[in-house]
Amino acid sequence: MNKTLIIFTAYILTTIVLIVIFVLKNSKQTKKIKELVSHLEKEKNLIINAPILNELSKVEALVTDDKLKNKYDGWQKKFDDIRNKYIPEITDMLLQADSYIDSRNYRELRKLLSDIELKIYKSREKTNTLLSEIKEITLSEEKNRNQIVKLKNEYRNIKMNYEKNKSEYKPVNPQIELQFENIEKRFQEFEIVMEKKDYDEINYLVKGIYEMIDHIKYVIKEIPMILIMCNELIPNKIADISGIYIKMTRELYQLDYLNVEYNIKETEKKVKDILDRVKVLNLEDVTFELKTIINYYDSLYNDFEYEKTCKNTFESNIKSFKSKLIRTNKIISNLIGQLDELKNTYDLSDEDVKRLNVINEEVKKIKDSYNNLMDCNKNHSFAYSKMVKELDFLMIKVSKIEETLNYDLKTIGSMKDDELRAREQLDNIKGLLKKAKGRIRLYNIPVLPDNYFIELQDASDAIKEIQKELNKKPINIETLNIRVDTARDLVFKVFNTTNSLLKTIVMLEETIVYGNRYRSYKEQVNEGLTFAEKLFYKGEYKKALEVTMNAIDYVEPGIHNKIMQAYGER
Repeated sequence: MNKTLIIFTAYILTTIVLIVIFVLKNSKQTKKIKELVSHLEKEKNLIINAPILNELSKVEALVTDDKLKNKYDGWQKKFDDIRNKYIPEITDMLLQADSYIDSRNYRELRKLLSDIELKIYKSREKTNTLLSEIKEITLSEEKNRNQIVKLKNEYRNIKMNYEKNKSEYKPVNPQIELQFENIEKRFQEFEIVMEKKDYDEINYLVKGIYEMIDHIKYVIKEIPMILIMCNELIPNKIADISGIYIKMTRELYQLDYLNVEYNIKETEKKVKDILDRVKVLNLEDVTFELKTIINYYDSLYNDFEYEKTCKNTFESNIKSFKSKLIRTNKIISNLIGQLDELKNTYDLSDEDVKRLNVINEEVKKIKDSYNNLMDCNKNHSFAYSKMVKELDFLMIKVSKIEETLNYDLKTIGSMKDDELRAREQLDNIKGLLKKAKGRIRLYNIPVLPDNYFIELQDASDAIKEIQKELNKKPINIETLNIRVDTARDLVFKVFNTTNSLLKTIVMLEETIVYGNRYRSYKEQVNEGLTFAEKLFYKGEYKKALEVTMNAIDYVEPGIHNKIMQAYGER
């Protein structure tokens, strides 16, 4: 029973706690929403404020004609719509929000609050726009008066600057002074319109005065420099450029591509046109056009200097090019002249022959281009700058041909060197084989080993193969080199075999002679030497030497090493 009571008590306490939490949460939420509604209420009240009524009353006092009266009536109507239509709607929506709060209909409340915020925003924008339009009139007089004061001060400064330097504007003084008069008339018109309180006309006048002063300011600033450029700077440059142009053409420089004479005439027309525009104070793009003209004539100085430099470069480079072309032509002509002989002598590929013919044709074309270039130089029909470029192009082509020819010369020269080297080596190989045969004949050798005759035959056949390759027309250098290498290896093998064989025989004979001293009292030595002699006559020289050294070793141990050391063998 006590346990049931405890559970029931805990349940009651939990329920009470949850209810308290729920109530507190709702209370907090309700308070927050009420604060938001209160804020919206303040925003609504701020929409209709004293400044609009105050500004409208100012406009009402300024009304002197139907135009302003119509504007005032329109603004009053807009204000009445905001005050009597939009504000009441917002008030009703706020009352509805209070109702939703009391009924805790938060779902509908959130949507309604969003609509209220949007409505307040739109109403505030209408109010601000209306206030701005009204202030354009109420503040117009003060604002425009301040602007006119600033413009008058600026105008006086401009006119003062003009009066100080009046001589610099001599051709256009009447036009400038007429413009000053027009500006002064506009200032007078401003006062008249201000008296009438025609605010639309005032704004138009102020804008017009501003533009006129801005224009005359630019005119006063730019015209002196424009006149200097038109009357002094450009004519002086034209005279200087004309003098240089005439002098260089007399020195046979080809300068037609610069169109100097035509551009001078066009410049004079352009300057005359600019002066006509300046007389009516139309300075649009004038400064830019004049600077463009000056830049053009400045560039001509660079063009003239460049032509002079190109002349020196051309005269210098043409000499080196001519020597290079003559050298290249001589090489290719010699190669083409020897081509049939080279084709008969050496196994040249079709590609090698074709390349040489192509190079020969290319050199002919370059020669023609060079002759044309020299004719142009002689006739002075092209500018040096153009001829230098053409010469550079030809120089590059000749240099590339030289590289190709160097490769061909090395290839052909290598073939000739290989042939000459093969003939020299053939003689050396023959001499070496003859020397090997001669050494064999000097010794009374009873029997030569079979392998010696095989090596001798292989060497002789290889020599014959060299001779065959040298007698062929055309010679295949690659095959010839292989034949030479093979024959040289085989002859060296014969030579080395000969030396080794003779050395063995000499060692054998001298060892037998050395061992004969032990024959009389050492039967084993006698038997060994006798057996070695039999082997000697059979041609088994190495085996005979080994038997001889073993026989002597019975009476003189270590004789094997002594003999080998004596003959440099290990």
